[in-house]
Amino acid sequence: MQASLSEQELVRRDKLRELVELGIDPYPAPLYEITHTARDIKEKYNEQTADQFKAVSLAGRIMSVRDMGKANFAVLQDATGRIQVYLKRDEICPDEDKTMYDTVWKRLLDIGDIIGVKGYVFTTKTGETSIHVSSFILLTKSLHPLPIVKEKDGEQFDAVTDLEFKYRQRYADLIVNPGVRDTFVKITKMKNAIRTFLNERGALEVDTPVLQSIPGGATARPFITHHNALDIPLYLRIANELYLKRLIVGGFEWVYEFSRNFRNEGMDRTHNPEFTILEFYVAYKDYLWMMETTEQMLEQTAIAANGTSTTTVDGVAIDFKAPYKRISIYDAIKEHTGIDISEMDEAGLREVCKQLKIDVDPTMGKGKLIDEIFGGKCEAHYIQPTFITDYPIEMSPLTKKHRSKPGLVERFELIVNGKEIANAYSELNDPIDQRERFEDQVKLMERGDDEAMFIDYDFLRALEYGMPPTAGIGFGIERLAMLLTGQVSIQDVLFFPQMRPEKTHPTAHDEDITI
Repeated sequence: MQASLSEQELVRRDKLRELVELGIDPYPAPLYEITHTARDIKEKYNEQTADQFKAVSLAGRIMSVRDMGKANFAVLQDATGRIQVYLKRDEICPDEDKTMYDTVWKRLLDIGDIIGVKGYVFTTKTGETSIHVSSFILLTKSLHPLPIVKEKDGEQFDAVTDLEFKYRQRYADLIVNPGVRDTFVKITKMKNAIRTFLNERGALEVDTPVLQSIPGGATARPFITHHNALDIPLYLRIANELYLKRLIVGGFEWVYEFSRNFRNEGMDRTHNPEFTILEFYVAYKDYLWMMETTEQMLEQTAIAANGTSTTTVDGVAIDFKAPYKRISIYDAIKEHTGIDISEMDEAGLREVCKQLKIDVDPTMGKGKLIDEIFGGKCEAHYIQPTFITDYPIEMSPLTKKHRSKPGLVERFELIVNGKEIANAYSELNDPIDQRERFEDQVKLMERGDDEAMFIDYDFLRALEYGMPPTAGIGFGIERLAMLLTGQVSIQDVLFFPQMRPEKTHPTAHDEDITI
């Protein structure tokens, strides 16, 4: 049953019927020839190039109209930006019939309608590059009013900031807030730059399963579903790590994947239950090589997205130019708490947590206790890109033991602006050691740790065939996107962040949103 319509929606439906009665198709066939975009015209039109703009065809959404009687100015918005158009009654309707101007243009079209215009480019007396329209066609009638955005002299100076509206109706947010579009364009440039970096070095982009019988490759709470044909439970992917390592076993030497992952955990400004991880694995390399590669890739990616290696988040300048600071996790904890925990057992760590007023629970083992101390007292201090290295073995069930430091593994996390951006290892390729690590995870699961890792017996079998020495890394793509676009919430770099369903059908009185 359709929800009740607002007065404006009812008026627009009346206009729709009148357009049809006039013989005008409000949703004509999709082919419409476009010769220029708003950006093309604004950037390239001048006195010297004027001859190239004597016949232009452009399509866009009506964003504002200034009625001057027998002439009108309007602003159209296409995918590249906004441009002013000028319509004159006697040029649109040179014959006696003035219906297209007096009825269609002035009365039956609305803000939000999509039209095509043909004409020539000129400069107004105020110096604004505009299109002098000789004809127009309605391409899409908008039945839902856009939120009102305040403008002055053709420039937007206020925007819709209601988060419920922005995240639930991203399609409308993109229309009325041009800066939002710019954010997502930067994210695309970021991903393309990463792909270019990897492809140029011989990496192979691959796809691995989203539905998995074992939720492996990370310590996280999975989403569970059921496969009817096989009559088995399946898990939405929490990580793609173990499948990419299977490919290394199979003989590929450098593979990567932009992996859509799902973790049935909390939501906040840096966590969404559905998110993207870039993981890549390289045979015959180690975590030291991976640090250098990471620095090079992120510096190039920042420049591709922003034109510079520096980005600004919440007024703080962050520079991705290599090289980055490196410090071990034990040294980081000692630096920021004054406590050396490197030789402590679980009981000692619990006492430190108590002393530092860090909440812990009985399900946490040694690894999680150390993670809580670092996360609670150290992580926020690392604003510029910093590699936190050489983790305790208990924190890293898939990581190779350190070649020279007993009890540690060859692992690093990249921390930027107080948050983890990447996690990397010299990968564990000893199948016997890996089996023992998995069994330790099962013991944590038995203690009540619902994020402990399952045993993946097929992965153990793959390791028994022999995996070469390998370095691997995973990047949180949304967190990296937040940094490179200057956003402070993960919801602002996701087109459609997760939200509770609306309690009722959308009645969309969005024109009433206050700004």
